[in-house]
Amino acid sequence: MKITSSKEVYSCGLFRVTEDEAADKKFQIRRCVVRHNGSAVIMPVDAKKRVLLVRQYRLPADKYLWELPAGKIDAGENALQASKRELGEETGLRAKKWKKLTTFYPSPGFLEETMTIYLATDLTQGESHPMDDERIETKWFPRKELREMIRTNAIVDAKTMIGFLHWDRL
Repeated sequence: MKITSSKEVYSCGLFRVTEDEAADKKFQIRRCVVRHNGSAVIMPVDAKKRVLLVRQYRLPADKYLWELPAGKIDAGENALQASKRELGEETGLRAKKWKKLTTFYPSPGFLEETMTIYLATDLTQGESHPMDDERIETKWFPRKELREMIRTNAIVDAKTMIGFLHWDRL
């Protein structure tokens, strides 16, 4: 497949939307695509093997969700740099050790975004600095409780499920 046309139809601070066409010799596709720089996701794990989750209101879901800390990769950043920044902003934590767990597409049918999950360990606590529109609660969860929360749909956030399952199998 080759992109034959692309036209930007919307842009905001978080993402852009393009109308794209792609074709090969036998097939043609037309889609609107949400263009996004990607997201950094952090799995903070303490010495007791507990995972820190954040709880915040998610407007598209219209509910409060427990999830791994995460945020957009800003221009000029890579996923690891964004992970370090986001962990500090949302939780006040700093990590001495970082390990990439995985990168995935959350919804590749219309969304260009990739999410990269890092395991953050050897943690020290500092002061958080959330964005003006964020009201974040944090809580440490033991592995067994997280496993049960995923099983019972108390956690419905895909990046949190994927991060936990990768870490749980290590």
